[in-house]
Amino acid sequence: MTTRDCHLCGAARADLARVARETGVGWTEVDVADDAVLAREYGDRLPVVLLDGREHSYWDVDVPRLERDLASPAKP
Repeated sequence: MTTRDCHLCGAARADLARVARETGVGWTEVDVADDAVLAREYGDRLPVVLLDGREHSYWDVDVPRLERDLASPAKP
């Protein structure tokens, strides 16, 4: 989750792009400015990284934790 004119979001994009290249796992960016409900939910914590639909980190990408969690088998 990102929004326009967010310097932390730019750093998160770079981190996620690197993790995606290294792991082969894709990612999708959603701009909360396009959705009032998402803006209310995430607006004060951007950027927010969701993994399998659950909040994984906010304000920055916890790269080591994300890489570890991507390498671990999914839990039901």
